Amino acid sequence: MRKGRVSLQGQSYFVTAVTHERTPLFKDFYNARILINHLKQSDFNQFTSTVGFVVMPDHFHWVFNLSGDISLSDVVGRVKGGASRSLNLSLYSSMKIWQAGFHDHCIRSDEDFKRVMRYTVANPLRANIVTTVGDYPHWDCIYL
Repeated sequence: MRKGRVSLQGQSYFVTAVTHERTPLFKDFYNARILINHLKQSDFNQFTSTVGFVVMPDHFHWVFNLSGDISLSDVVGRVKGGASRSLNLSLYSSMKIWQAGFHDHCIRSDEDFKRVMRYTVANPLRANIVTTVGDYPHWDCIYL
């Protein structure tokens, strides 16, 4: 979280986290699904209510409402930490998975929210990974 910011329960956030040295770990289907399971686990634990996400080869974007009695930094830390442990177990490794920290944006209005969701879902198109969003397997959005 940016210095001087506080997390607010019920607030919508757009979070981006990047892999260590931009390693394309999530180019592998199974690795991407491990991360997605940790995003879903956060919802299951009632820390978040996910609106949408996309897992790119070397980063992820996640839009959610903070719903539990937990800070934004703790939620992202749990997802990144859990995914790191699971990935390292799966890969028989002890490598560093993530760059330190994450970028967050507090979503303040409906128009900003729509813009953020369009940006999130269209990420694989802008990266020229696919020609249509429906061809990319590592995203979800409650609106689509």
